[in-house]
Amino acid sequence: MAVFVILFLAMGFSSLRAAEVREGTDAKAGPVITQSFATSEVRPGDTWKVYLNVSSPDTALTNIYTIIDQPGVGEYPLSIIRIKEQNQKELSGYIYLNTWTPYATMEFVPLKLTIQVQDRAGRFSAPVVFCLYIHSRAAQEAPPQGIFKDVDLGPVMVTLRGRKRGKT
Repeated sequence: MAVFVILFLAMGFSSLRAAEVREGTDAKAGPVITQSFATSEVRPGDTWKVYLNVSSPDTALTNIYTIIDQPGVGEYPLSIIRIKEQNQKELSGYIYLNTWTPYATMEFVPLKLTIQVQDRAGRFSAPVVFCLYIHSRAAQEAPPQGIFKDVDLGPVMVTLRGRKRGKT
């Protein structure tokens, strides 16, 4: 079973990378991330929200693909968020990442998040990239008023790795 899951994620990851190469080759337009926002810093343990407005003129939206890269750790496994039926034509809301980890400290951890949205035809949006710095003095910014809906689109399903905590 584990081999199947790894194979499935690897195939999804390779199609995400292939979509970057194919971008612009289809006659019909694929999904478009029209607006996005994320604060650039959070405190360890905070939930990081990334807001998106996405449209798909030709076909339904199906998935949000996310990849997190952490210096010293590398890329985390691909995380796929399924888009609910009511959001498949136009999407406005946020995905989120939990920065709490029970066995390590996330103090002074930088992350890079890359997001692409897929439609039913298999086409991908252009990627959007966000950088996050996790530290205890962070002041999280709110999204601009009136641009994004406060709708939970789903979690980025990875468990972050920080530095091991010292003995107390």
